[in-house]
Amino acid sequence: MDETPKDAPQDAQDADAARLLHLRQAQLPKGAPLALPLTLASMFQLPGEPAPGVPGYGRADNPTWEALEHMLEALEGAPALAFPSGMAAISAALFATLRAGDRLLLPSDGYYTPRTLASRFLERLGITVDTRPTSGFAEGGFAGVRVVYIETPSNPGLDLVDLPAVTEAVRSAGGISIVDNTTMTALGQRPLDLGADILLASDTKAPGGHSDLLMGHVATRDPDLLAAMRDWRTLSGGIPGPFEAWLLHRSLETLELRFDRMCTNAEILAAHLDAHPAVQDLRFPGLLTHPGHALAARQMRRMGFLLGFTLPSVEAADRFIEACPLIAPATSFGGVHTTAERRARWGDDVAPGFVRLSVGTEPAGALVAAVVGALDG
Repeated sequence: MDETPKDAPQDAQDADAARLLHLRQAQLPKGAPLALPLTLASMFQLPGEPAPGVPGYGRADNPTWEALEHMLEALEGAPALAFPSGMAAISAALFATLRAGDRLLLPSDGYYTPRTLASRFLERLGITVDTRPTSGFAEGGFAGVRVVYIETPSNPGLDLVDLPAVTEAVRSAGGISIVDNTTMTALGQRPLDLGADILLASDTKAPGGHSDLLMGHVATRDPDLLAAMRDWRTLSGGIPGPFEAWLLHRSLETLELRFDRMCTNAEILAAHLDAHPAVQDLRFPGLLTHPGHALAARQMRRMGFLLGFTLPSVEAADRFIEACPLIAPATSFGGVHTTAERRARWGDDVAPGFVRLSVGTEPAGALVAAVVGALDG
């Protein structure tokens, strides 16, 4: 019989969050500033021969990046590299692992920009690009596929992929699995622990959290893959700005606090939306009626802060978003403000009245009253 205390996973998560908050302090000498200094230099003092670990030029090295990557490594449990946006991280992962003649598999219903990148640039370089819906992603197997790009929960439909099963199948077929964990963060799901070769995320979303920076990162436990992505970053010039890296380092110290509030708010709000007559096809992995709920309970620490639902028409969706005083009408997600948008306006294969709602950190009672009031109106 399993004698592990039921609260052991939460205890471990709390310990990880506490360690992350004090990570910098643990290595500071006496008199050092508690907050991370910002290093804006493009050149560094470099007499004699270059030496490993000594900054030389700003396109390859920066102490602010290194401090951020140290924090990202603690968060992900693996070496990490910072990038100037989520798409820069995605580009590094794809261009570092693919070559002419390879096959790439993408979700047909995930974030649309990787599909656009693949069709406009990767196919011209001799890479075959295939797509599958997230809900049936394992169907057909992975034989002959060099890179399998996975997004779970998918954006915006919030469908799930069985990560341990799919990453093992990809590895058995000789491929590389890349998992986009943007919708969950490492606090909600740990793809590397579930078999992924490369993890990536847009830190513009919940890790940044304040809608004031563009950043992304990759993480992997494979040193060869890490070196290839580092080389891509240095040679392509896809490097993060020091100020943005400093902002993200600051924001990561409050990620656990914000993420917990956002996920809790989403659970509360989902129950009210599920009972509202105007709401159709409510999508949230935390609902027992979600087709992937059992899988979510196995592989996710939390159920996330994103909700998707359909209102009767474009007009009804726009009217709801405009009427709610605690919803900001904006694209992207993961900030402290609750935001919403009609995803069909970007060409996503969803109903015209489909709304993606990113739940923020507002007091739950006020948020529920505002959302339900806007739906009633």
